[in-house]
Amino acid sequence: MIARNDITGLILAGGRGSRMGGVDKGLQPFHGKPMVQHVLQRLAPQTSAVLINANRNVDRYAMFGVPVVADALPDFAGPLAGMLAGLDQCTTRWIATAPCDTPNLPVDLVDRLARAIETEKAEVAIPVTLDSDGKRRLQPVFCLMPATASESLREYIASGQRKIETWVTGLRLAQVLFEDAAAFANINTLDELHRHESTVQPR
Repeated sequence: MIARNDITGLILAGGRGSRMGGVDKGLQPFHGKPMVQHVLQRLAPQTSAVLINANRNVDRYAMFGVPVVADALPDFAGPLAGMLAGLDQCTTRWIATAPCDTPNLPVDLVDRLARAIETEKAEVAIPVTLDSDGKRRLQPVFCLMPATASESLREYIASGQRKIETWVTGLRLAQVLFEDAAAFANINTLDELHRHESTVQPR
């Protein structure tokens, strides 16, 4: 069994926020609280500890009461760099990642991913959702992986590759279907943020 006490949560907030005009996405308000705070409140009960990966405004992120880790790679190298930074600081056997811009992520996310790893004898697990046309969509930024994955990930990044989906599908991967695709909706622009805030209530 993968126990909750064996899992660290990692919130990925280290991006440039380019599509938001360069603002720090995780600190943008959503229903009166920074988006990263919504994610933290939903992820923390599912894990034994939480880290935040951030490359700027570190003092503000530290105010949420959890350790903040920065990328070891320069120039905002993407979510894989954030995952590697978290893995390097992880003190549990497993780590569960989530982006800072999904304020309604499932409260049973980690448990279902852990059960899939056990059932399928997989190395890592990610959610899968269905588009309106029934097409399967992988959600690899939400990933439960062992701390030992750092070696594989470091080699993958060193090879010059940056696509999460390519890395995880090269491992023994469990894909877990979640019916509520909206729970994984990420907010990339300020217009999307305002629209999401006006139509979606925090759960």
